Amino acid sequence: MNGRRGWTAALVAGLCAAVAGNFAIRASTASNAPASTASKATASTSLAPTPAPTSVALPAAAPTDTGAILAHALAGAGLPAARPDAVVAFGRELFFESRLSGDGSRSCASCHAPDKAFADGEALSRGYNHAGHFRNTPSLLGLASKTRLMWDGRYPIESLADVVVDMLVSPVTMNADRQIIAERVRQIPPLLQAWQRAWGERTTPTIDGIVAALAAYSASHGNEENAVDRARAGDTEALSAEAREGLRLFEGKAGCARCHSGAAFSDGRLHRLSVPENPEILRDPERTIGLLRHHAVHGARDPMSEQIDSGAQAWTHRASDRGRFATPSLRGVGHTAPYMHNGTLATLAQVVDFHDRGGGRASELQPLGLDARERAALVAFLEALSPPLQAESAPPVGDYATVAGAGR
Repeated sequence: MNGRRGWTAALVAGLCAAVAGNFAIRASTASNAPASTASKATASTSLAPTPAPTSVALPAAAPTDTGAILAHALAGAGLPAARPDAVVAFGRELFFESRLSGDGSRSCASCHAPDKAFADGEALSRGYNHAGHFRNTPSLLGLASKTRLMWDGRYPIESLADVVVDMLVSPVTMNADRQIIAERVRQIPPLLQAWQRAWGERTTPTIDGIVAALAAYSASHGNEENAVDRARAGDTEALSAEAREGLRLFEGKAGCARCHSGAAFSDGRLHRLSVPENPEILRDPERTIGLLRHHAVHGARDPMSEQIDSGAQAWTHRASDRGRFATPSLRGVGHTAPYMHNGTLATLAQVVDFHDRGGGRASELQPLGLDARERAALVAFLEALSPPLQAESAPPVGDYATVAGAGR
């Protein structure tokens, strides 16, 4: 099935499920609030590390089922039945719109740039007012196939709308106000028209509808088939000989598929790899402050004493989760360097070398004993998971209707 067409069909199915069901969007209640209690409870019971399976089957085709994501995102919007393609198109307009941020200085695309695989290509991201952050920007490619979100896995995929809200209102990222966002959309004719195409001419922009559209657009990337999907579906010419050898290693000797499994090539669980710390976090006061704030808002007993990114422990408050991070998706991985939660590994070759050595000190990994040819084959396989990026340009900028010539 064509990826884009399949995704739209799934979107329609999701909308129907939303109408039939009784889901509710769980927006954060404060601009600096951590993940909701419900999200935390769900994650706490489902993310405990478990032994890796002894046999893992990789998916036979690219994922296209975004229905559940959109059901959760759209059902709580309290709006008439949406037009799926128009919702995604409206989300695209919003994604590049910097006036969704508090001071109009940054958009979602500021960190999730299409030409950089919907990431930013930097080891560590920057947030509001260009302030330094302490983690790497995760790519949005293949978002629809993931089960967990954020490097520490604190959100289930069903809470994608919560993530969008947090990114909009957090003082670390876009520092916006919900009501002001909705009013700005109403006051910008191209955005209002895009809203009306999605939700109907008699509706007024609301933050829930805006969040739903952003979630829909964010989940629409990287869902097309790649060479590995085609090979798993029976196309014997899809992979080079080196990449086929990498696939055999991935499923066999190297054991990668024990954690990198399922549609996203991720088990969605927490693991400790003992990735080296990025010294820039403590060298840059802004990044240090961001790290300390993260521990504080998630309820650390003594946040000012934290000197490292403790991973999932910050929100689970379990000592056993210290240094554990969620397994990242591998879809599009060839486009998303640098790697790991803090961007300390610059290339796929370095990532493979790191895993071959058994990770860092106190890692759950074991040395793999790969030779140079086998490591190169694994890199070739990982690159085959990354089809060429689709061109995506920002839409034209519209002025406010109330002030002639006003812009970003």
